[in-house]
Amino acid sequence: MSAEPMRSTFADAQPVATPALTSSPLTYSPRVRARDDAALVQAHLPLVRRIAWHVHGSVSTAVEVEDLIQVGLVALVEAAASFEDRGQVTFKQYLTTRLRGSMIDELRRHAAMTRGAIRRRREFARATNQLSTELGRAPVERELADRLGVSVEKLRSDYASADAVKYESIDEVYADDQPWFASDEPDAFTQLAEAEQRDTLIAAIASLPEREQLVIQLYHVEELNLDEIGQVLGVGAARVCQIKAAAHAKLKRAMLRR
Repeated sequence: MSAEPMRSTFADAQPVATPALTSSPLTYSPRVRARDDAALVQAHLPLVRRIAWHVHGSVSTAVEVEDLIQVGLVALVEAAASFEDRGQVTFKQYLTTRLRGSMIDELRRHAAMTRGAIRRRREFARATNQLSTELGRAPVERELADRLGVSVEKLRSDYASADAVKYESIDEVYADDQPWFASDEPDAFTQLAEAEQRDTLIAAIASLPEREQLVIQLYHVEELNLDEIGQVLGVGAARVCQIKAAAHAKLKRAMLRR
């Protein structure tokens, strides 16, 4: 077969223009997997309740479990939106840490409040929500007071103001001339003198006869009366009184010789 027919076939062919290649380098963009955050939240609702009950079990008087669940739900939504799967931890592990942290923070906010203040604050919030729903507007003080069964003055002092204790830096309030910063402890010289006196008294007691030591021990430390000491020693109360007086006299002389 001759090649001539093939040459004649492509004799009139025109070159086809090809698009020019750009000078920018080729890059690979990984395909982002769509994630259903709503399904993720729904699947982990039981975990929120379980951790809330666990935290509530250890501090049941500090905060209601419903409050912890609400805090946990907020943390769950935030965790679902911010979680990045890098293959190091699962979402459940990440969420568990977030839930415990948020609930502990809530407990810390309530730690500065007394139990009564927490209860009044909860009752005030419940009454406010109920009246707002019933009236279709924010209730006034008289309506809240009637619902709680208290006077307006008590509502203002005990309920509306049931906030946490506010702490201030010691550096901001400290002053040398303020009486509440003055120490009632004895100074160093007084403490030294008291220590020497105590050592002398201990040595003086140790030098007493055994029965006198026992009477001093039972009377001043165990706080027994003379009759009870007499029952221990097998003697009468009058004899115990004599032993105690003799021991006191010896201790007084020892302290004066100091």
